[in-house]
Amino acid sequence: MSFFRELAEYKDFDFWQFWEQVKISEVKTVLSKKKLMKNDYLILLAPIAETVLEELAQRANALTTQYFGKTVQLFTPLYLANYCVNNCVYCGFKINNELKRHKLNEAELRAEAKIIAATGLSHILVLTGEDKNQTPVTYIVEAIKILKEYFSSVSIEIYPLTLAEYDELKAAGCDGMTIYQEVYNEAVYQKMHLAGPKTNYLFRLEAPERACQAKLRSVNIGALLGLNDWRIEAFFTGIHALYLQKKYQAVEIAISPPRIRPQLGGFIPSEYVNDKNIVQYISAFRLLMPNSGITISSRESANFRDNLIPLGITKMSAGVSTAVGGHSNSSEPGQFEIADERSVEDISNALYQKGYQPIYKDWFNL
Repeated sequence: MSFFRELAEYKDFDFWQFWEQVKISEVKTVLSKKKLMKNDYLILLAPIAETVLEELAQRANALTTQYFGKTVQLFTPLYLANYCVNNCVYCGFKINNELKRHKLNEAELRAEAKIIAATGLSHILVLTGEDKNQTPVTYIVEAIKILKEYFSSVSIEIYPLTLAEYDELKAAGCDGMTIYQEVYNEAVYQKMHLAGPKTNYLFRLEAPERACQAKLRSVNIGALLGLNDWRIEAFFTGIHALYLQKKYQAVEIAISPPRIRPQLGGFIPSEYVNDKNIVQYISAFRLLMPNSGITISSRESANFRDNLIPLGITKMSAGVSTAVGGHSNSSEPGQFEIADERSVEDISNALYQKGYQPIYKDWFNL
């Protein structure tokens, strides 16, 4: 059974009717539990749970410290290419946006890798747009092989692949993947993805499971907050992560809570997601899955990211550029505007000041 079947169980479920009936006593009962079920998680996402947000955050902090200590792993993204054949209404790389398209050749890739490696980072996330003619799997395989000369861990955030293709990338040295469903509500998904292979909702939805079947070490999922009701998307992300972790216990399952950021094309999100909402989401998820990773990107401001760390953050991006070749050439526009422009050193210092240990390398691929 794929996660799509589990998702279909909520097709006619009235989330807001449920949330409007949640009592504060039910929220407090959930807060006292050692292990949460899906319905408990749903209760913690209710608007009334905001009234005990401090208590929720304290529980999240205690669990994070218990399972992860006071450590945060650092990584940075590396954009291989910005070619894309999709028309996603919210994305700066979409096919009908006028921007200079480029993909890195070997010399450019090595130049990027050397600059990043000089910061001390050993974990890197490789990104592309979706264009299998310009960036076929063979191109990404070769890029991973080169990057493994510089980094102990290479993960991907690219278009969804078949199981055989994930196997190819794993054999080349890839050990993790990130993929955002963007929005779990299928009707909204179709409105946001107007053309291109990304219109295939199910193929994208099942990509994390194929990555798990390929035995990648880590799989990170999420919804892009602002495209639909954040509470509903947070719930689906949480139960998707729970589904994957139960079925593939050897894989590290993690989530990210990215919010829409300004980008080329000027898309304006229909749903506003404030800082308090993000705090509630992260804290509730931490109670649902105490030993799962939570990644916070540089879409968020420096101050807000720093304040989120004690609530459950286990991984942060640092020294970020969302442009192709952006580490060696910062003149090109990126996929979206970043809000936290701090260097690896600056973020490390901020972590030290809060009593946390930045982790540049947490494993070796033997």
